[in-house]
Amino acid sequence: MSNMIQFVANHDDLSTDKGFQFKFYCDKCRNGHMSRFLPNKIGIAGELMRAAGSLFGGHFYDAGTAAYHVQRAIGGKAHDDALETAVQEGKTYFKQCTRCGHWVCPDVCWNHTAGLCEDCAPDEHEELAAQQRQAAREQIQTKTRAQDYTQNLDFLGQAQISQCGSCQAKLNPGQKFCPECGQPSAAVEPKEKFCGDCGASVKPGQRFCAECGSKQ
Repeated sequence: MSNMIQFVANHDDLSTDKGFQFKFYCDKCRNGHMSRFLPNKIGIAGELMRAAGSLFGGHFYDAGTAAYHVQRAIGGKAHDDALETAVQEGKTYFKQCTRCGHWVCPDVCWNHTAGLCEDCAPDEHEELAAQQRQAAREQIQTKTRAQDYTQNLDFLGQAQISQCGSCQAKLNPGQKFCPECGQPSAAVEPKEKFCGDCGASVKPGQRFCAECGSKQ
């Protein structure tokens, strides 16, 4: 080709040997447009010859192979022509910013008043709304950090998370029984026991009274 094809850098080439198709993206928001599919006449002819070769027991296999090599040989010109057609069509859906050179979509990323993309010339009302939301977010973070959410926590490690010895369910501080299985909490001190004969204090697990010797 004698002339370079100039357009947005963000694009996908979706072309195959069946035809040519391209997808162009806005440099700012990545929204895009897809070009119309342009059939590749050489590719279609090659497929027809390969199909005929298979139909007649491979007699035209060499013709199909030759068509494939022909397509490869002249595919560059056909591809460039299709790309140039797609570019001319695609340019109608984008605007180029004269300040940064980016191609952007006119509906979302173009400031029609300034004649520049919104990266270079943000819309005043959109920018104000965005900055207000940003300021509100920062103020919420500042005020949230100013509050004390830990004043009731025991930082000396005395309030520890415990589990039920029977079913391993989580027990909150001060719970006397497991809410899942009803097992008494090990963290709760057992009630003090006394000897039934002499009234002396009996420790947990003690089988005989230490004062009178009676069995407990």
